[in-house]
Amino acid sequence: MIINHPILGPRDAQEFTYLGDASLLNRPDWQAEDAAEKFHDYTYLRDNPAGDHRELWYHEQGDRSWLVVTRNTLTHEISKVELASDVARAMGNSK
Repeated sequence: MIINHPILGPRDAQEFTYLGDASLLNRPDWQAEDAAEKFHDYTYLRDNPAGDHRELWYHEQGDRSWLVVTRNTLTHEISKVELASDVARAMGNSK
C-alpha cells in the first residue's frame, strides 16, 4: 500500500506505524464534570466501520510526522492524507 505523504510524496506503508482511529485527536476535557465517563469511552470504545475510515499513521521510518489517512477498510484504497497537526488545528485543538 502506498501512502501519499503531503510533504514527502508517495511512500510505502512499511515506513509507517498504524496507530488507530483518528478520533483520538479529539481528546476529552479532563476537567469536565463527566470526565471519567468521557475518558472511558475515549480509551475503550472504537468504531469498526466497513468503508471509509479516518486513521492515524506515524511516519516512523521517515520524518516522524503524524498523518490522518482516510482509507476504505474493504478495498484499502486511500482517498485522502493530511498532516494530523492540520486536522487538530481545524478541530480547534492546538495539540
